[in-house]
Amino acid sequence: MKIAVLMFSLIALVGAAGCGQRNNAEEIDAPLAPSSSIAGVAFDFSTHRKLAPGSDNWPMTWSDDDHQYSAWGDGGGFDGTNSKGRVSLGFARIEGPPSDYRGFNQWGGANAASSAEFDGKSYGILSVGGVLYAWIGPGSGADSYREARLHRSTDKARTWTAADWSYVAADGVILPAILNYGKDNAAARDEFVYHYFIGLQRFSEESKLGVQRPGEIFLARVPETRIFDAASHYEWFTGTDADGAPKWSSRMSEKRHVFFDRNGVGFSLSVSYNSGLKRYILCTEHTSSFEGNLGMFDAPEPWGPWTTVAYLNRRNGTEFGAGSKIARQTFFWNFAPKWVTDDGKSFTLVFTGIGESDAWNTLQGSFSLVD
Repeated sequence: MKIAVLMFSLIALVGAAGCGQRNNAEEIDAPLAPSSSIAGVAFDFSTHRKLAPGSDNWPMTWSDDDHQYSAWGDGGGFDGTNSKGRVSLGFARIEGPPSDYRGFNQWGGANAASSAEFDGKSYGILSVGGVLYAWIGPGSGADSYREARLHRSTDKARTWTAADWSYVAADGVILPAILNYGKDNAAARDEFVYHYFIGLQRFSEESKLGVQRPGEIFLARVPETRIFDAASHYEWFTGTDADGAPKWSSRMSEKRHVFFDRNGVGFSLSVSYNSGLKRYILCTEHTSSFEGNLGMFDAPEPWGPWTTVAYLNRRNGTEFGAGSKIARQTFFWNFAPKWVTDDGKSFTLVFTGIGESDAWNTLQGSFSLVD
């Protein structure tokens, strides 16, 4: 084990992977019980790689051409800077293995295959059947809360078509993420695509991006063949029955949160399926934004029940990046689906933030399992 991993695991109290310790979620006021499957997570900060300065966000998906695709905001993407090639929204293709990859701008940014045609921000992207789908909010800051509209690309992000329907702030949900099931969504559990929406607790012209309290996340599903057609095809999670089976309703007003954190949830999140561990992994902020307050949770099903893998908090000196040279101003983390090992134990994390962390960032890490 590299020293960088050991030091961070001990400081962060998230399981000291390889050291035989369970996570200590209760000691740092985590909202949910510790995971009974994943004992801890460790990050190897010596593997940190930083590209695309000034470009943030970076949700990830893995397509049928064996490349990964992502979206960024407010920068020039790969080969760009905060000013060179700067666009409000861009899409990129990432080729290669985790130790030797390259990024190419597909839509917007420096040296892009296609020019950006509209502004926005995206935190949810999926490849299924070789087609890319992305949820896009119309702008930055409070403007991102106004609307979530699905877009589709049939040419690997070179052009995008907007759906003729959307969810708006009045619906009380914002900035959806899409559950990814490996390459081109091939490992999906059923015929549905699952979407996670953050509960919007406030909206005004002066609103800023930040943690939403109370922290609610809602879940909707749609048949894979109807994902782009209309909101009427989406069903909302409304709870579970006496046997623990999920209940669904086409009436959005009947939705119930699938995840709750009394300390709040961030304005962005990611959810992916780890096929090796057979666990769903959810990452989001808590308490306050842009401070490395990473909450990582796992569940056996898309709707839960959720338990705590790690609950890092600047208040206790355990924020993401503590004990390393990485700027501790991160706000968004997700797993690169192509770069998770078959056994699910090793991974590459893609993350971003503000300040020195306002960029594409990757590092490698590993899970330790409960004996």
